[in-house]
Amino acid sequence: MEIVYKNQTKKFENGKNCVAFEYSTESKDINDALIEVSGRYPEKGSVVNLECKELVYVVKGFGKVIVNEKEISLNEGDIILIEPNEKFFWDGQFTLLISCSPAWSHEQYKTIE
Repeated sequence: MEIVYKNQTKKFENGKNCVAFEYSTESKDINDALIEVSGRYPEKGSVVNLECKELVYVVKGFGKVIVNEKEISLNEGDIILIEPNEKFFWDGQFTLLISCSPAWSHEQYKTIE
């Protein structure tokens, strides 16, 4: 068993519209982050995760995600699974809990203009 307390999270500002709180564990199989989106992220283009599945739960708020040019509306309580190599961006006012498997890393996450 392993536990990560809120005061142990690492805060990252991924631009003016996105703040991430990373809950890091020793596991290479899975990790989590709490993401606060206030507008469009990324501001231009899309992002793609080359290795991870991203299971996203909308903790609060609403908005949309565009995955491979398909627009999906999301509200509090909704879940979406984003597969590796799917291009996407967020646009809304929401807090997202994202679990990644295998564990997320900067090297596998790319911005596409």
